[in-house]
Amino acid sequence: MAIFYRRVEIHGLERVPPRGPLVIAANHHNALVDALLLLAMIPRRLTPLAKAPLFKNPLVAPLLWLIGAIPVHRRQDAPAGDAGDRNAQMFAAASAALRRGDVILIFPEGVSQPEPLLQPLRTGLARMTLDTAAGPSAAAVAVLPVGLVFHRPADFRTGSAVVMIGQPVITADLADSGRHDPTEAVRELTDRVATALRALIVEARDSETLRLLEVAHEVWQDDGEEAAGPARVAWMREAVRRLHTLSPSLQDRVERVRQEFARYDKDAGADDRRRQGAGRRQALRDGVLVVLGLPLALAGIVIHGLPYRATVRTVRALKPEADVSATYQLSVGLVLFPLAWLIEASVLGRMVGAWAVWLFVALLVPAGFYALSWRDRLRRLVREGRVWVTVLTGGEHDEGLAARRQWLREELVALARLTRT
Repeated sequence: MAIFYRRVEIHGLERVPPRGPLVIAANHHNALVDALLLLAMIPRRLTPLAKAPLFKNPLVAPLLWLIGAIPVHRRQDAPAGDAGDRNAQMFAAASAALRRGDVILIFPEGVSQPEPLLQPLRTGLARMTLDTAAGPSAAAVAVLPVGLVFHRPADFRTGSAVVMIGQPVITADLADSGRHDPTEAVRELTDRVATALRALIVEARDSETLRLLEVAHEVWQDDGEEAAGPARVAWMREAVRRLHTLSPSLQDRVERVRQEFARYDKDAGADDRRRQGAGRRQALRDGVLVVLGLPLALAGIVIHGLPYRATVRTVRALKPEADVSATYQLSVGLVLFPLAWLIEASVLGRMVGAWAVWLFVALLVPAGFYALSWRDRLRRLVREGRVWVTVLTGGEHDEGLAARRQWLREELVALARLTRT
């Protein structure tokens, strides 16, 4: 995850109980990557639930088996009557695991989809939790909501992820009432989990709007520093709420601002936006490191270039849906990268000798990581160089971006004032 994404943040980790039965409920917009993020960052062993058809997917199934996922058989994926029988076994196994003090990871929407909207929750989480809290071997189960907010989720080294862990959902009162009215208790717990998840994520009309909200927050902040995840997510959520309160007469103005943000985002890279007015010293440092680090970066490019290109082309040929693109990239890469390394080491051993193989192994990890950072520095340096060339030739690129940024910020301030009532 740290390699694939430019930045991964987790907040609220102190809310994870160190022991005892626990159900973690998260929103689901990025297929298997959602589970991998939580498996990587939450310091307890998680047992994810995943829909059964994924266990037949040759790219995804190996990862599911590796992480110990439990298949969930949906009615639409199984012969008549079969899904119910199998899921009765699944519920029994999950409840048994919870009574042992284990952690179940569930995505209660029941399906992954790319748009930043919370779909209606299924009742499986509530049934599992309340069933475990009932009966002779009853155990009090904590339910922890987790919000996942992605920026460019399928873009290697450009995307980022924020993991927001909320306060535990109150369930004690429902464990008692569920003995008398289980249907109402299940409905109430499902509603509570949905409310808790909505308080942790940003619900926008589509992924493009969510991306532009990120850009708008950078412009609003206007100090070159990147805010921590909770503050950024809270600002974006409040911006969406205020947009919904604007009168219809302002919609044309909002649409114009949206289009200008899209153009600004295209013309100014993320690094340019955050470093405007303070990038010259960083550009000099990048230039020195790009030159001095060229040999190690070239070694990383030579070693990893073949599997990287092969992975990109393979995933492009498979044409995955937006919400599974990152999963396909990771799955294909986990196969092609080790395969390419074995082939490259074998060729080196035959053509040069054993010492070359040992050198290859020694450079494998450090050269790869440095090549990634070197590429990022080179891109920043090229963008900075274009700005300088434009300015030296009499252009107004730098001043133009600054003026557009100021105009956008003034528009945001004006719109915010119009929504305060």
